[in-house]
Parts: sequence; C-alpha cells; structure tokens
Amino acid sequence: MINTYPHLIWIYLERVYFLLIACIHLQCDKGYFIRIIKRLLIALTVFTLFLTQANAKQTLRVTASAYTSHKNQTQGDPTIGAWGHKLKPGVKTIAVSRDLLRRGLKNGTKVTIDGLKGTFIVRDKMHYRWHKKIDIYMGYDRQRALNWGKRKVVIRWG
Repeated sequence: MINTYPHLIWIYLERVYFLLIACIHLQCDKGYFIRIIKRLLIALTVFTLFLTQANAKQTLRVTASAYTSHKNQTQGDPTIGAWGHKLKPGVKTIAVSRDLLRRGLKNGTKVTIDGLKGTFIVRDKMHYRWHKKIDIYMGYDRQRALNWGKRKVVIRWG
C-alpha cells in the first residue's frame, strides 16, 4: 500500500496557498491573513518533518563475517545468491541474516559499512539461525576472508 500521507499534506498546502492568494487579492483583514499564514507554516513544517524522517538513514551494529564462492560454504552453486543473482568477484555484495530483511535490508538495498570503502548491495541472505549478522562477499579470496574474520561493524542504509 502506498503511503498517501505526503500527498494529503501537499493537497492541504495547495488549498492554504490558494486561500492566501485569494486573501491578498480580496484584501482580507489582518487577523484572517495571519491565521492563513500560520496554517501554511504548520503544514510546511509537518511536510518537511515527514520528508526528513522518510529520507533518514537507518543504522545498526551487526556482526560481520566474510564468505567466498567455494562449495563448502554454501548449498548448491556457490556463485549464485539466494535471490538468483550471479555473485561476481570484485562486486561489493553482502548477505544478510533474515531478521534484517524485516528491517528493510531487502534484495538490492544499498548499504555502507563503517570502516570499508564504497557501497555494498544486498544480493544474498543467510540461514535462519543467524541474527543481526552480515556476510561480506570476497569472491574466491579465501585468505582475505579468513583475515577479515568476525567483527562488529555499523551498517547504514535507506
């Protein structure tokens, strides 16, 4: 369902704006003019707060480990993610635990990881047993994955 709240605020803003224009042309009394200005400012404030909240980045501290495209680390084809995307070495990809899916980290979500350069894309999901966890894809570089180990990191998305 599409959230219609911003649309309703926009309609209200338009109506108050037209009242303001009519008031100017009809030379309304000062008290009525001030009430219209107050309504306009309140509507603009609510609209701005809504947009700011909608565009806010979410952050979460998670455990991050690393994985590679080796047969012993997955079920089935180790180069195919859970949603069917081909995992390519060099492409910044992560897998997320399933509880993070409910927090908005769905297939294709762009994520930044504090301490790492660039933007990672969610293209894989982990087994149900994991919670608040991500796996960073490292192609076929097993040593790099071992060197990464397991760390606590902050991720940002949205």
